[in-house]
Amino acid sequence: MAKIKICGLKRKEDIYYVNELKPDYIGFILTDGFRRSISVSLARELYSLLDKDIKTVGVFVNDDIEKINSAVDEGIIDIVQLHGQESPEYCKKIKAPVIKYFAPPDFDNITDYDTEYYLFDSGTGSGKTFDWDKIPQSEKPFFLAGGINKNNIKTAIDRINPYCIDLSSAVETNGVKDYNKINEIMECMKNE
Repeated sequence: MAKIKICGLKRKEDIYYVNELKPDYIGFILTDGFRRSISVSLARELYSLLDKDIKTVGVFVNDDIEKINSAVDEGIIDIVQLHGQESPEYCKKIKAPVIKYFAPPDFDNITDYDTEYYLFDSGTGSGKTFDWDKIPQSEKPFFLAGGINKNNIKTAIDRINPYCIDLSSAVETNGVKDYNKINEIMECMKNE
C-alpha cells in the first residue's frame, strides 16, 4: 500500500491534525519565497510537537547545501527533498536520504541521479496532474505529486504503484491545511 506525505505544514494546528491522522511523512518547505515556506526556527518548533513516528521531509529549492545539512544535523528533518535544478553532484553532498524532484520535461534525466527516491510532479506546487503514462520506468521507489486528490488517489495508486503519494493543495481550504480533507485522504487509504 502506498504511503502518504502531507507537505507544506506551517501551523501548530497542522501538526495536531497529522499527529491524530498519522500520515507517513510530513513536509516543511524550508526555502524562502514560496507561499508555504517556513523558517528553520519555526520548523524546529513544529517538529518538537510532532509525533516521532511521522517522518519529516525538508523541502529545498536550489538552496545552500550548508543550510540543508545544518537542518539534517539538528535532527529536525529525516529526508531532504530537492525540488529545483540540483545536480547529481549536489545531491551527493546531502547528509540524509534524498528525494529528487523531476517534472515531465526532465524525466529522461533520472538515470543521472543516484538518490534514494524520486519525485514525479507536474511542477513546483502547481497542484495540476500530468500524463502518468510518461513516468519513466525505475527500480527506485518514487513519490507521486501533482493534482492528486480524494477523487483520483485510488486510480493513481492502482495505475502507477508509487511508493508514496505527496499531497498539499488537495488537503487545504483557502490556503491552509484542512483536518477534514486530510481525514478523507487517510480514510481512502484505509480502504485501499
